[in-house]
Amino acid sequence: MRMAGKTAFISGGARGLGEAHARLLASEGAKVALGDLLEGEGRQVVADIQEGGGDAMFVRLDVTSESDWQQAIAATVDRFGSLNVIVNNAGVSGYGLVEDTSVEEWDRVLDINAKGVFLGIKTAIPELRKAGGGSIVNISSQMGIVGSPMSSPQYQSSKAAVRLLTKTTAVQYAKEGIRCNSVHPGPIFTKMTEPRRADPEVYGQMLAAIPMGRYGQPIEIANAVLYLASDEASFVTGSELVVDGGWTAQ
Repeated sequence: MRMAGKTAFISGGARGLGEAHARLLASEGAKVALGDLLEGEGRQVVADIQEGGGDAMFVRLDVTSESDWQQAIAATVDRFGSLNVIVNNAGVSGYGLVEDTSVEEWDRVLDINAKGVFLGIKTAIPELRKAGGGSIVNISSQMGIVGSPMSSPQYQSSKAAVRLLTKTTAVQYAKEGIRCNSVHPGPIFTKMTEPRRADPEVYGQMLAAIPMGRYGQPIEIANAVLYLASDEASFVTGSELVVDGGWTAQ
């Protein structure tokens, strides 16, 4: 049990990558709190974890709201006694050219993908400090490392912001035993990527950009998160773990 005795909070934990993180961490012994706006789906994940012998809870969370974050982390600590790991997973996608991107769409994506991660880190740090240290895992993207005509300025900028925020946090809190790392998934089979996979031309372009010639599976990202969340990564901070089938290697 690689996560025995630890409590983990996962934003966007109701489906997709967040669901995979929650199920895997719970199977490795973690007590898991899921924060999401998708209450029905989130509570089903919790029920499944509990049915399998794990311990989990659901908390309603709008990641752009500081008060929501404060209430969610407080509820987690109240239920489980401490916080050892936070996985800032919640995010949205975006497509288009710079000149076609509205200010409203720019603000929406940056609020969720970048501000949401900032608020998660900010709110979790005092509890991680009380626990004697811990692990922050931020979900960025391969699009936060390289440019691409198949994405958007708002999405790529938000994920790049997560990458550098991760490194800043790592440096500022390393001496307190608080580690902070980012995971950079390539295209993964989730609901978020479903619309683009439904378009044969776009799907073909995406596959052509991946040397391994396929999309990844959520469990392949969850395995990376598990490593960074666990004590096996005790000397790893400020790092970016790229899981993209070779996209950024070209």
